[in-house]
Amino acid sequence: MEDNIYLLVKVRIEHTHVKVHDAIYEIQNNSVCTVTDTETVKIIETEIMDYKLKS
Repeated sequence: MEDNIYLLVKVRIEHTHVKVHDAIYEIQNNSVCTVTDTETVKIIETEIMDYKLKS
């Protein structure tokens, strides 16, 4: 059986940006996420989904 699941990641940051949205954008575009297979679950695809920010 194939399903979509969503895993949330809590990240605590310290930054020098004037707007935290700039820091979020930077992290979203420069992060790498690794999710590995188990004996009974095969990972087909992973994606860091864009957090839609209001300007």
